Amino acid sequence: MPRKHLKKLARPGEAIEPPRDTEVVIAVAVVTALVLALGALSESLVWLLGLLVFLPGAASALCTMRQTMFVSAWTAAVVIVAMVLRDGDGRPWLDRILMMLLTLALGAASVYACHRRIGREQEMLRIRSTAAAMQRHILRPLPMLTDDVLVDGVYEPVQEDRLVGGDIYDVVTSPWGTRVLIGDVQGKGLPAVGAAFAVIGAFRATAHREPTLTALVDALDASVVRHNSYAAQTGDDERFVTALIVNVDAHEEVQAINCGHVLPQVLRDSSVITPALTSGVPLGLAELAAEPATVDWFAFPPGATLLLTTDGLTETRAADGAFYPVGESLAQRVSLAPTDLPRALYDDARTFAGKEDRHDDVAILSVRRSPYRL
Repeated sequence: MPRKHLKKLARPGEAIEPPRDTEVVIAVAVVTALVLALGALSESLVWLLGLLVFLPGAASALCTMRQTMFVSAWTAAVVIVAMVLRDGDGRPWLDRILMMLLTLALGAASVYACHRRIGREQEMLRIRSTAAAMQRHILRPLPMLTDDVLVDGVYEPVQEDRLVGGDIYDVVTSPWGTRVLIGDVQGKGLPAVGAAFAVIGAFRATAHREPTLTALVDALDASVVRHNSYAAQTGDDERFVTALIVNVDAHEEVQAINCGHVLPQVLRDSSVITPALTSGVPLGLAELAAEPATVDWFAFPPGATLLLTTDGLTETRAADGAFYPVGESLAQRVSLAPTDLPRALYDDARTFAGKEDRHDDVAILSVRRSPYRL
């Protein structure tokens, strides 16, 4: 089975998507011919040549260094030749010299601006690559297969400049079954990474050690509390984490604790069932709860698909403010393969949101019983 990785970033050499060399040459030739033709017809060539000086500026914003240097050199050559050949039109040589100097100066400035732009883009790519590497260590690539389940899905931070979002997930094999975590850290971007590290680190350290889900949730809550105490010392904001922890074993019923998270969905045959789970407080806020975390049970028979999502899906909005109809969309896609369902839902939500992307980070996991158990 091919491994699905998080969104792949372009390499530094692919950061810029310039026009092809032939496109640049054709565009420059067409503009030059148009300016020269209009100048000949209007007998105002000197003034119309000023339009050519905008070519290097446009190239600096769109083209590579080599292309920008070509456009700047071409523009300077055309202007200088035109100024020299128009010697008999009675225009003072000072005007001609100023035009030539201005063209050369703007060409040099355009080449420098292109150099700076490419440097900034490649630096941004290096930063994004570092963030993506951090994210891959936080969130393991999907799919993940254990003796109990096959977990597949999609994670998208949505905004191009925010590679590390607030959504988290993980899967750990324990002596008591496979434990699946999905959560949403309050806040977005790099400031939420610390809390994400705390929760996932605690989950990986204790999921295979604690025999009960309540003890596991207590450990996760304590990790967020510790993180918040460190954050307070450095002046950062305290955070909480909504989470859903599910334990799947050989039995047809699974255990789950909901810490203020989006409810799961069970897809079986042509039906979509939302288990009734007790909604507890998010991780980090347990001391404010009147009662401890509660373990619920619900049916998850062989052949069914368990869908876990974050609120990035349920809170997706259209241009008119309407929320994405998750239930209706699931009912239309209940027959899809579990490996295809998360991506289909995500793509449909993007289409529903439209160009303005009125939705948050999105994590969608499909959990299917492992074929080894069937």
